[in-house]
Amino acid sequence: MENRIIPDPSKIFPVKGIDTLTYVKPTVKNPNIIVGDFTYFGDVDFEKHVTHHYDFIGDKLIIGKFCQIAAGVNFIMNGANHQMNAVSTFPFYIFGSWNQSPPPLSEMPLKGDTVIGNDVWIGQNTTILPGVHIADGAIIGLNSVVASDVSPYTIVAGNPAKLIRKRFDDELTGLMLRLRWWDLSIDEINGLIPVLSCGDLVKVKSILKKRLEEQ
Repeated sequence: MENRIIPDPSKIFPVKGIDTLTYVKPTVKNPNIIVGDFTYFGDVDFEKHVTHHYDFIGDKLIIGKFCQIAAGVNFIMNGANHQMNAVSTFPFYIFGSWNQSPPPLSEMPLKGDTVIGNDVWIGQNTTILPGVHIADGAIIGLNSVVASDVSPYTIVAGNPAKLIRKRFDDELTGLMLRLRWWDLSIDEINGLIPVLSCGDLVKVKSILKKRLEEQ
């Protein structure tokens, strides 16, 4: 029987000989950072790129499976937001010498959890602001600042990031969202790779429609 190597999402360095590309999930220690299998980062020490992530706020960074996060991408969390409903924005409570307690969280401009879907490609040196939701299959152009939610299978870029175009027509987008290939078994995904990497979208649409009809 042929000895087959099974993809292992627990490996930190998944590409032999390259120590500047890492699977994120096995490197994360912060319980408020949740990352799916096979999501990779084009650098090391992913957590250093998640800033202003303070325990007393409790916000989460949630990233799906098979995301591609380039070098220099930073996730700014809610701790970066200063109180703006008061006459001063200075965060006295951060500096212990002032002996001040933080204001109630209800007084802070909190945006909630930051959520990245599955199979999202985030280009180099992009900044993701607090509370943003980026849906499945989206592409974020390099050097972007993402300040608002991104729809599934769209391309956005710029500062602030704006819609460039939809990746597919609505029918194919709907099929991809129904397929949710990232939740399939490794064997099923392996069998689908020729479809997932095919540039003939008419052919892809036909194959997916048939597959979904048979389920």
